[in-house]
Amino acid sequence: MTVAPSQPPAARDSALARMAERLPLLRRRAEIVADVRGFFARRGCLEVETPYVVPTPGEEVHLRVFRTELEAPDGTRGLRFLHTSPEFAMKRILAATGVPVFQLARVWRNGEASDLHAPEFTMLEWYRPGFDLEAMMDETEALVRAILPPVVQRGTDSVEITGAFERLTMQEAFARHVGADLLGTIGDAKALAGQAGAVLRADETWEDLFFRLLLERVEPVIGRTRPTFLTHWPKPQAALARTDPDDPRAALRFELYVAGVELANAFEELTDAVEQRVRFEEDRARRVELYPDQDWPMDECLLAALPSMPAGSGIALGLDRLVMLAVGAPRLCDIMWLR
Repeated sequence: MTVAPSQPPAARDSALARMAERLPLLRRRAEIVADVRGFFARRGCLEVETPYVVPTPGEEVHLRVFRTELEAPDGTRGLRFLHTSPEFAMKRILAATGVPVFQLARVWRNGEASDLHAPEFTMLEWYRPGFDLEAMMDETEALVRAILPPVVQRGTDSVEITGAFERLTMQEAFARHVGADLLGTIGDAKALAGQAGAVLRADETWEDLFFRLLLERVEPVIGRTRPTFLTHWPKPQAALARTDPDDPRAALRFELYVAGVELANAFEELTDAVEQRVRFEEDRARRVELYPDQDWPMDECLLAALPSMPAGSGIALGLDRLVMLAVGAPRLCDIMWLR
């Protein structure tokens, strides 16, 4: 019996031609992956692998997940998910071993698709015992400089990589670009709107307005001539980060922006299991309120491991975005093997 082809011959030929055209970019991707592994090997970090199919995919409020089902040999079935990040599993390894670890992990986030987003992509995560946020920024700078060319061109942006990266607190960014005392308005949407000269939309929360102003007024103007670390986020926006001891309204978190691309997200890690449980419960309640189908068990293994985890910092960096910037590709799909 002859099985009909899944694609017409013309479509298959076109797909093959597009891959052949992109082969130089894909070869460069493979080189960058090798360079990343070499960077961490030279710094004494151990590469690890964690499960992709998990009972708890993460606790982010707004990330949509992929569901699957685990069938045991005895026929029993259980709900499982493709993880949105290897963070929880890597923290358990860090708690058990105390050694610096990194991973190039496939991750899944449902409903995401654009020039900078894909539902399945590669995340580079690493965890450093003993690193504070400043040390993690230093190492991130070193990695980015090792991978990117001296000048990154993207659209009209020309970003110098060789010089010092900008380090800008969220409070400073909102004062400069929004005209608002961000931390002084936490939880008060009307106050933030008034200071920003923004019209508060119907049912818009402080969090909603914060992200709208971040997207509309801050992100478009940072990281355009040199990379920018946006640091010390409002505490409600950093569920797994330590509170800033110098200002309890802020958390020890940063994101890195290069040429209009959000490249990385880092925390000085919270190791207090009691506080972490409270934060998870708040996020879970909010998520189920907004998305009733997005519910799963809390990761009790992570919470049990946290007290044993050494103080330090961790970061997630979008490898595909790093490659895209390195080779000058306009879209994420240009540097993925199959799409």
